[in-house]
Amino acid sequence: MQRSGTRLLPMILTLVVVIVVIVAIVSIGRAIFFSGNQTATTEPGADTSRTELLDTTANHAVQLTVRGPIVAEEEFKSYQLEVTPNSRGMVVYRGYLDDEERSKKLGNNRAAYEEFVYALDKADMMKGTMPVDDVDNDLRGICATGYVYEYAVLVDDKPVKRLWTSTCDGSKGTLQASTSQLNDLFLKQIPGSADLVPFK
Repeated sequence: MQRSGTRLLPMILTLVVVIVVIVAIVSIGRAIFFSGNQTATTEPGADTSRTELLDTTANHAVQLTVRGPIVAEEEFKSYQLEVTPNSRGMVVYRGYLDDEERSKKLGNNRAAYEEFVYALDKADMMKGTMPVDDVDNDLRGICATGYVYEYAVLVDDKPVKRLWTSTCDGSKGTLQASTSQLNDLFLKQIPGSADLVPFK
């Protein structure tokens, strides 16, 4: 009885060592060969606006809205440019109820849109933090004597992220990028846009 027990102990130890070695080899192999194939998970609350900006699927769009000085209803002007993978458009509005004064619509293609959004990304269009409180993002009455610029990435016509700034020193807004660079990129998407802009 004791002899069979002493023979069984080395066999069990050998079996345990073999199992440990196999598990170690499999773990190392998975780490080496499959680590690059794991999908990255997005942390809750992570800013995905840059990814959405660079997405060229048909339901995506980028938008620039410019509001002029706060004046009488008859004299108030604003304009908006929107670019999608399929279209480009500029609309000039009169009054606070956004009555369309004039517009220009053009077609687009995915390759052109891709170049455009990558240029916007290089110009830091999504650099900035949206305030948590809606009160801090309320643009009513902001920069009454100057111009307010809003930049947005849209998915299914809903803003993923909207940043703004103004020409007034006391209202710098949430955008941390050059408005002249971004505005120039948007306006160059619409040939003849300089003639449509309601204020210089």
